Amino acid sequence: MAIAIRSANRVIFPIRCNNISSGNDNDKRVRKNKPLPPILVSTNPSHINIHTLSNLYLSCNHSPHRFPLSNDIDPRKLAVAVSHSSVVVSVFAAVRDSSGGFGGVEEEREKGLWGRILPAVVTSENGELVGFGRAVSDLGLTASIHDVMVIPSLRRLGIGQMVVQRILRILINKGIYDISALCSEEERLFFAACGFGDDLLGSTTMMYTNTANSNSDHDQVITRAGRILLVAPPSRLSPSQKQPPHLAC
Repeated sequence: MAIAIRSANRVIFPIRCNNISSGNDNDKRVRKNKPLPPILVSTNPSHINIHTLSNLYLSCNHSPHRFPLSNDIDPRKLAVAVSHSSVVVSVFAAVRDSSGGFGGVEEEREKGLWGRILPAVVTSENGELVGFGRAVSDLGLTASIHDVMVIPSLRRLGIGQMVVQRILRILINKGIYDISALCSEEERLFFAACGFGDDLLGSTTMMYTNTANSNSDHDQVITRAGRILLVAPPSRLSPSQKQPPHLAC
């Protein structure tokens, strides 16, 4: 079920996501015992390899295709979607090898300002793509956030929050405050912790189903898009709600 929840934020600097944990000691121990590896948060679309991004979708059990329902990812369509996104955020991380080092990532041992040891340098070439998110906008009034995901082994370390923070910061800098997030019921708590909530105007997401026909065998909806038949999940509306009163639109 897709849910649109909108940001209640106006001008927010710095943008902070609250801790989404509800006091679960296991989650706290995971964050404490599993430090965040060196990462690079990039907003450069040229850093994205579409085939690597496709593999990330599969690793996260996330599909960019809402219609038709399929686990297969079309790299061509994904490339078009990414190229037309207003904001693209990708996260690359240094992954430890069997020796405990960071493999191709060279750790700097020189001291920087105030005697601090400089961290490992991660680039899009030597790092592994571990997180992603994008936003679609008219670049004037509204924007929507899609496909925020992090590989399972690095979840609950704040990477997903970094992705959302970066997207929000870029959109707000452009003067866009009407920001929604398309998410599942399970992702609702995460976005709520990042400042999103129910739309103050009471609007919600509706999907175009004007040409849909019911399929009694599997209780699914078959709808035609041009020459292609699309399979959609069954409607959750009750029989009385499936025939709404005629509206003057």
